[in-house]
This record gives sequence, C-alpha cells and structure tokens, in this order.
Amino acid sequence: MSVLKALTDAIRDRSVEVIDLTAPLDAETPIISLPEPFGNTARFRLTEISRYDERGPAWYWNDIVTGEHTGTHFDAPVHWVTGKDREDVAQVPVTRLIAPAVVLDFSAEAAQDPDFLLEIEHVKQWEAAHGPLPEGGWLLYRTGWDARSNDQAAFLNADATGPHTPGISVSCATWLALQSPLIGLGTETVGTDAGAAHSFEPPFPCHSALLGAGKYGLTQLQNLARLPVTGAVVIAGPLPIAGGSGSPCRALALVERS
Repeated sequence: MSVLKALTDAIRDRSVEVIDLTAPLDAETPIISLPEPFGNTARFRLTEISRYDERGPAWYWNDIVTGEHTGTHFDAPVHWVTGKDREDVAQVPVTRLIAPAVVLDFSAEAAQDPDFLLEIEHVKQWEAAHGPLPEGGWLLYRTGWDARSNDQAAFLNADATGPHTPGISVSCATWLALQSPLIGLGTETVGTDAGAAHSFEPPFPCHSALLGAGKYGLTQLQNLARLPVTGAVVIAGPLPIAGGSGSPCRALALVERS
C-alpha cells in the first residue's frame, strides 16, 4: 500500500484524527492594539456582493477586508526588521508548511500568572522528560489562552501598564532561534510574544530573534489541549500573498490514535 493511500485510509477510519487549530474568523476576532503613534490592523469585515438575488441570482459571495495578522495567522520572516531581507509569506517553501510538532503545556502556570514566561530551563526539563525538540518542527506553547478568544478585552488582558499575556523570555527566545532545531513557534495568544514584551530588552524577542533567524510564527491557535505532547504533525496553510508579511491561515494537526 502506498504511503498516501495509507494516510487517507487512516483519516477516513479515524485512526489518524484531523484537529482544527484555527479560530473562526469574523468581526469579533480579537486583534492586537498598538498605542499611538503606531498603525493598527483592520478588523475582519465581510461585505456581501450578492446572495441569490438581482445582484447575482444563482450565487452567493462576499468581499473581505482583513489584516495579514488577524486571527489564527502565520508570521513570515519579513514581518520583522531583523528578517527584512528574508522570505515573504509567498516565498515560504511548501515543504516547510507540513512539519512535526510538540506541545509544551504551561497552562497551569499561566492561570496563576498571566505574565508567565517560558525559560530555557523549562524547555530543557521538558526535553529531559520527552526527548529533544523536533528537527524542522514546531514548538506549540500551550497556555490556556484560547479560552479567552471570544472576548477582545479578556484576550488582550490590558491595564494601564499594557497587556498581560504569557510569553517567552528574551534568553529563551534567543536560544530557540539560534540553538534549537525548530522551524517555528506556535502560541494561543494574539502574537508570539508576551503582552509585556514591549518593555523587554530587546523588545518583542520572539519576533526579533525567531523571524530574524528565518523561522516562523503561528498565533491565536486553538485546541492545543487535544494534541499529544509529541507525535502530532502540523499543516499550516497561509495565503501566498506576494510580498506579504504574513497571512491568516488554516492550521490543522494530524494525530495518530491507537
């Protein structure tokens, strides 16, 4: 039996489960909010063109307005100044859009402290228990933040000092970018960085270090709780926007069930 037939048969008989990691995209999808004088992305908007009426009697379709980094989305290296000479989203090799993934679950810690940061020590402890990070794979960082994804205020969790959402320390982001075999980082929050990362030195270390190293980001993921610690395969499908810094995407996980 061919490998591809074995895979499609396994999906059909559900010995391989397909799990949607993507948040629904609509006008209520939370978006990042940057302070002045910085520009901000547009909310997703759907505008009807026709719906089986005089504008088009047999068809229904819409125009859409959205930012590249709205909802579940893919960050290409060119998104950040450190990666400005690297790939745009249309240039990412399609072979890199299908990759193994591991899940590091720190949802309990994030529930206790919304500013919780993943450190190198946490990753090394995880590796001691579960084996090395996957070559050319994703680190999916579970914090439980997807439970807030239907509420803009709760999702950003901001006060007078700024947003408070879990993330990754400067040293850990640099280590993941330069010393790990990963292809990228996936998170449940609005971006790959912590809410307080504007105050880090350097600021926004996940964007700066990982994108600068030619790695990728996946954000606003859902259903990471349904994935095994190791063994999943992620399929990330951004739109190939020529010159684009990123794209909303459909992110799926394949999980083998016994």
